[in-house]
Parts: sequence; C-alpha cells; structure tokens
Amino acid sequence: MMSNKLQSINISVLDLAMVPENGSASTTFANSAVLAQHAEKWGFTRYWLAEHHNMEGIASTATAVLIGHVAAQTKTIRVGSGGIMLPNHTPLVVAEQFGTLATLFPGRIDLGLGRAPGTDQRTAMALRRNADTSTDFPLHVQELQKYLSTTNKTSSVRAFPGEGLDIPIWILGSSTDSAHLAAALGLPYAFASHFAPAMFTQAIAIYRREFKPSAHLSAPFVTACVNVIAADTNQEAARLATSFKQLFLGILTGNRRKLSQPVNPDGLFDYTEEAALGQMIKYSFIGGPNKVGKELEEFIELSGVDEVMIASAIYDPEARLHSYEIVGELHRK
Repeated sequence: MMSNKLQSINISVLDLAMVPENGSASTTFANSAVLAQHAEKWGFTRYWLAEHHNMEGIASTATAVLIGHVAAQTKTIRVGSGGIMLPNHTPLVVAEQFGTLATLFPGRIDLGLGRAPGTDQRTAMALRRNADTSTDFPLHVQELQKYLSTTNKTSSVRAFPGEGLDIPIWILGSSTDSAHLAAALGLPYAFASHFAPAMFTQAIAIYRREFKPSAHLSAPFVTACVNVIAADTNQEAARLATSFKQLFLGILTGNRRKLSQPVNPDGLFDYTEEAALGQMIKYSFIGGPNKVGKELEEFIELSGVDEVMIASAIYDPEARLHSYEIVGELHRK
C-alpha cells in the first residue's frame, strides 16, 4: 500500500519548450500554454521554463517573454524560470524583466537562477560579450538581490519596476557548487537531478547542513527535478519513453536532435548505450500509474525533498498532457 508522501509535498512542472520533429516554435508555445492551464487545474504548484540557446530543438531562448506568455493564459499557478542563466545577463536587466513580470502577475512569479550559460562557449560569448564566468555567480546573485530590495532606494542605480517586489529567488544546481551558495544566502535550492543525478544526494546534504536562515526562508527547502513518462500501461510508457531516451543519447554522443516520434523499444539500444543512459537519467520514472506512483513515493521517502518538479519529454502533446494528468491524480489521492 502506498504512503502519502506524494500527496504531502508540492508537485510542479519543468517545461523545456522542446520543438519536436516536424514541429515549430509556434506550436510548442501553444502547447506550453495548454499544459500550464491543465497543470493549474490538476493541482500543480508552479510551472517553470528553462533558458537554453543555440539548440534547434529547444525554443525557450527568450525565457522571460515565454514566462509572460504562460502567465497571461493562466490564473493561479506560479510561473517562473528554471532557470535564468545569470552569466548571460546583467543583474539589472534581470531585475527589471522580473520586476515587470511580477507587476503584471502579482504573487505568481518565481526567479530561479543558474550559474551555467545553458549553451556552448561561443554562443555564451555572443550573448554576454565579456569575460564573466560562473565564478562570478555569487556576486551577481547578490547584486540582483540588492536591486530587488527596498534598501536599494538610496542607490544611484535602481530597478523600476522590481525594487521592493516580493519575487522569490531560487538557486539552481547540477553539482555541489551552488548548494553552498543557496545555503549561505538562505534561499530555496532546486537540483537538476533529471539530467545530472551523480551529485544529487551529496549536494542536498551540503545544502541542508550549511543552511543559514534568512529573511526569505527559515528552513531548508529542496526541489528535485525528475523525469516522468506516465501512461495507462507500463508498455505504452516504455514506448513513449523511446523519444526521451533517444534525445538524451544524442546529448551524450554529441549528436543533438529534436524530440523524435516514439518507436518500439525492443532492441533499440545496445548494452553500452543503456548503461550510459542509466547513469544520466537515473531519476526517471516510466510506467503506468501504479509503477510511477510507487517509484515516486520511494524517491521522496529516500531523498526527503520538499517538492518534485517533473519534466516529461513526450513527443505527442496529448500523451504529455495525460502523463501529467496521471501524476496529478496520484498527488490528489
């Protein structure tokens, strides 16, 4: 019999705004809005979009614009970034953009921040055109916090709108580096365990051990992003997951591709490919409702996370909707 761990925590959505084969950015944006509307109805807490660049199969380059698009077509669900890659932007511009979003959609905007560029180095230089690196990330986070604070009103550089607005800042991580920063600043921590599982346990342990309460947060708060491919049967979920697995295998081999149509999973990957995928997508839950529910419960029990954020790289938009619907039903039981 399942425990109630899944029912007792937040569940949320991470949307990578993937453009499938034979698809377009336009249809991707429309599908994101539809998914967000359904996620709101099904009890999901937040809907985050991730910043990537120079990738033909991902359309979330102008992340703040896309957040506004989704927020405008929903009513209550929190919408935010998972995340804004701070090396690509000046902190003042981010403060102004998210100040504008928070003014348009009061009490609904989250600002998740990452230290990586979300792209290759040449594209990163084209975006920022200076020598800033991830080592500058802590200083840039604090500069951004300053622009959003009420105490910045005596400064000669101010963010309008933005200053004094309640915009929750999250620190994102895929290794242990950002865990130290999130703990030191007393901010919530979101870990990218959907593609970087190796350091997950160590990173959240560091964060919890070193956490210092702040005006923003009194106790540690951990969100883990995981992959979920749910369907009515284990067999159908395994078939749908072939799109997701081929996508991640392309990342591993340097042969990036758009999300492809699902195929018969039998014999699709050899032993070496399965082993490599198994390491990268360790925290992936694929199957029918009972299997996915049981595995999510076990993950929550073992990790003790406060929130699970779900990424579902599914080719067909209706099948993707149904996958989230299944998770929403498990959450409400």
